[in-house]
Amino acid sequence: MPELSRFLGIIIAMYYHDHPPPHCHAIYGEHEATIAIETGQVAGFLPARVLGLVQEWRAVHQAELAAAWELAVARKPLPNIAPLE
Repeated sequence: MPELSRFLGIIIAMYYHDHPPPHCHAIYGEHEATIAIETGQVAGFLPARVLGLVQEWRAVHQAELAAAWELAVARKPLPNIAPLE
């Protein structure tokens, strides 16, 4: 799974040829959730504090995530996206 970003122990990644809607995967320890790029809808579980950080990061990098989704669908290399600061 190609990693897009890593911050505060959180890994943000995307699979090639993943199912719609466009989303990323957030992994924190043994927890994992998918986060819809456009809406922020969550499937899976992350601790509340971690989910808040991921949602903040998603909002800041929404356009970059959408572009990364298009690259993933086309099986092209994915960019690194800046971590949450």
